[in-house]
Amino acid sequence: MSDWLHMGGYGLYVWGSIGVALLLPVAEAIALRLRRRAALEQLQHQQDQE
Repeated sequence: MSDWLHMGGYGLYVWGSIGVALLLPVAEAIALRLRRRAALEQLQHQQDQE
């Protein structure tokens, strides 16, 4: 098992790449959700002023 995790000495690169590949879409989804929420709040605020 340990040899498989180390991947012939490239384990840090391989697992780091996999981690980044999984982290970025999650971070993007969170950022999109926050931007959507902010846009909806701004729209609601503008409608309330009218």
